[in-house]
Amino acid sequence: MQAFTIEQGVVIPLDRPNVDTDAIIPKQFLKSIKRSGFGPNLFDEWRYLDLGEPGKDCTNRPLNQQFVLNLPRYKHGSILLARENFGCGSSREHAVWALEDFGIRVIIASSFADIFFNNTSKNGILAIQLNENIVDELFTDVDKNSGYQLTVDLQNQLITLPSDKTISFEIDPFKKHCLLNGLDDIDLTLQHIDEIEAYEQRRKQQAPWLFS
Repeated sequence: MQAFTIEQGVVIPLDRPNVDTDAIIPKQFLKSIKRSGFGPNLFDEWRYLDLGEPGKDCTNRPLNQQFVLNLPRYKHGSILLARENFGCGSSREHAVWALEDFGIRVIIASSFADIFFNNTSKNGILAIQLNENIVDELFTDVDKNSGYQLTVDLQNQLITLPSDKTISFEIDPFKKHCLLNGLDDIDLTLQHIDEIEAYEQRRKQQAPWLFS
């Protein structure tokens, strides 16, 4: 997966609590396990006025002009600002795939659903939990300032505002290591490829019938 170091981007404010994974990527899109191509269907039922289906071309679909992703000021935003309990509901990893495929690198909220939160770091997205009062202030700033950007520095665990004020955040050291080095679960396993291959060779000698 793509390593995360510093992200500077426009903030997209999704001012709704308890956004569940079915809203992030509706159930009809779960048939694919390719981990890519879900970006056009991110928040599909809120983003479009018609029913989305797998394989359907989204280019000319009617847009909900009131939904935040369709507002020109938030076009190409890479930092999603959300409310409490973001990512609740069923534990579909497709939700994180859709956010990543759309271009979201950072999600800031006052709280996250546990499984969703764990899935973010495994797919290259940095999920940051901040005090609710700080999140409120960020929503206010984004609303008042078009093109509002933040700079998120994972190494130093700092968020820099346009005013140069900084906000520190906490992150599990193991998740930080994986994000900084672009390591998903497969990459972590492959770091031990020599030991794995040595074990397989021993097993071939000990139990050759298993490999015939």
